[in-house]
Amino acid sequence: MKPGKELLFLALGGSGEIGMNVNLYGCNGKWLMVDLGMTFADPYYPGVDLVFADLEFIEERAEDLLGIVLTHAHEDHIGAVPYFAQELGVPLYATPFTARLVNEKLVEAGLDKTVELNVVPNEAAFSLGPFDIRYVPLAHSIAEGNALVIDTPYGRVFHTGDWKLDDEPRIGTPATEEELTAIGDEGVLALVCDSTNVFNPNPSGSEGAVRAGLLETIEQLKGRRVVVTTFASNVARLQTLGEVAEATGRQLCVAGRSLDRIIAVSQACGYLQDFPDPISMDAAMDLPRGEVLILATGGQGEPRAALSRIAADQHPIKLEKGDVVLFSSRQIPGNELSIGRIQNQLVEKGVHLVTDRQSMIHVSGHPGRPELVALYDWLRPQILVPVHGEIRHMTEQARLGKAEGIPRTIVQKNGDLVRLAPNGPHKLTEVRAGRLVLDGDIIAPADGEAMGVRRKLGQGGIVAVSLAVSRDGKLVSPVQVAPVGLPLDEDLQDFIIEAESDGAEAVRTLKGDRKRDRVAVAEAVRLAVRRAAQRWSGKKPVVQILLRES
Repeated sequence: MKPGKELLFLALGGSGEIGMNVNLYGCNGKWLMVDLGMTFADPYYPGVDLVFADLEFIEERAEDLLGIVLTHAHEDHIGAVPYFAQELGVPLYATPFTARLVNEKLVEAGLDKTVELNVVPNEAAFSLGPFDIRYVPLAHSIAEGNALVIDTPYGRVFHTGDWKLDDEPRIGTPATEEELTAIGDEGVLALVCDSTNVFNPNPSGSEGAVRAGLLETIEQLKGRRVVVTTFASNVARLQTLGEVAEATGRQLCVAGRSLDRIIAVSQACGYLQDFPDPISMDAAMDLPRGEVLILATGGQGEPRAALSRIAADQHPIKLEKGDVVLFSSRQIPGNELSIGRIQNQLVEKGVHLVTDRQSMIHVSGHPGRPELVALYDWLRPQILVPVHGEIRHMTEQARLGKAEGIPRTIVQKNGDLVRLAPNGPHKLTEVRAGRLVLDGDIIAPADGEAMGVRRKLGQGGIVAVSLAVSRDGKLVSPVQVAPVGLPLDEDLQDFIIEAESDGAEAVRTLKGDRKRDRVAVAEAVRLAVRRAAQRWSGKKPVVQILLRES
C-alpha cells in the first residue's frame, strides 16, 4: 500500500504493549519511521533474550521509506537498530547523545560504515520528503528525551516519545509551558502520546525531589557501605548520585559496564562534567565502610549484572550485615521474581534494603494524569492517538482525553492502519504486525515451530526413540528409549523397559500397507511411547523418533 494524498499512522510495535516501539507515518507516497526499538524476552520465549517487531510491512515498501527518526536512547526505542537498519537501507536521525549510543551499537555490529547516521542538533529541524520534522526537548529518565513536531500537508502531529513534566530536571532544558502552548496555537491535528503511567493520579515527580530524598537517606547511613542501583541510562540520576557522594563525604565507585559506557557518552556530549572520578572496586573495598558509595547495575534482577553477582558473592564488591542497598528505580512489570530473588539473597546476608516505597529515591519518567491533562490543555489537539502502553493503558488515556475535551480519539493497536487526515481518524485495515526473536545468532518468527517445540520441551521434556525396520516393516533392532526431563528418577528404568516394549508392540501390530509406510511406523511408535510416558509421569513429552530402514 502506497500512501495517497493523506496522512496515515501505523504502529508495528509499542501499541498494545510497553516496549518495542516502532511507528510509521505515511503521506504522499512516502513513509517515515519513528523509533526502532526492541523488548526483552520473558519466559514465553525460552532461550531468547531479545524480541523485535516484525517489519515485513515496511520492508516490502523500503523504497518508499525516507528515514528513521529516533526520539531518545532507551533500548525500547533504539535497540533494534543494529539488526534492521542496514536491511531497511535508509538514513538514521538522532540528537547527539542518542546518536553516540546508536553509533556504538553500529560499530559493535560492524555497520558504522554502511548505515548512515545523521546527528541533528538539539531542537533543530529538518525535512524528509513531505515531512518537516523538529525536535522538541521534553523531560524523561534519560538525556535528550524528545518529542517530534511533524508537519505535513495534511496537518501537524505532535509525537511525544517518552516524557514527563519536571520543574527540576537536573539534565537538559525541557520545553516550557509557553513553548508548548505556542505549538498548540499554531494548530495540532494529532497528539500521539505515551500512555504508560495513565493510571497514576499524581504527577510523576521531580528529579530535584529525588536528589533531596537520596541525600537525606544516605546522610543517615553513616558508617555503612551503601550501594545504589538505578537505570544506567538515567543520566540525571547519575548526576544526582555524584553530587550526593561528594555531599556525604563518600568516594564513588561504579560497578557495571553499561554505567561506564553511559558516563563516557554523557561526558562526551557535555553532561556529567562535574562528575567525581570513580575509584576502583579494589580501592572501594579498602575504604572504611562509611566512606564509599557504589553505583551498580542490575536493579531489575538481570542475572549477569553487578548487583546479582554481588548478592551471590561472585563480585569484587562484598556486602555484609548492616550494609544498605538502595533501589533507585521502578520495578518493571515481569521482573518481580528476579528482583525478589536478589533482594532475598541480600536480606539473608543482613543487608538492609530501601526502595521508593520507603523513601523518595525514585520518580517515574512517564506522565501521570495531571501531566497528561496539562499537555492536552497546551497543545489542544483535534485527535488523540494513545501509544506506548497495553490496551488498558491506551483505552484509559483515550477516555481521559475525551473527558478533557479532545474532540476525537482512536484506540489502535499494532497493525492497525489509521488515516489521520483528511476526515480522520478511522481505521482503514489491518496489516501484519507480528514478533521476531533473536534466537542465538538468528532472527526468527516468534510464533515459529522452533519456539513452539521449545515450550513443549520445557513443559514435558523429551523422549528420543531409535529403531530399525526392514523394508517389509519388521523390527531388525531393539527399540531404544532415552528420556530427558521426565520426573521419573526412581522409576526411570521401569518406564524405559515398558516404553520400549510398547514401541516394539506398536510395530508388530501394524497391518497391510501401514507396515511398509515409514511415516505410519514412526507415528505408531511415537504414540505408544508417549502414552507410556503419560501413564508413568502424567506428562506429555515431545517424542522424537529416529527410524532407519535396513
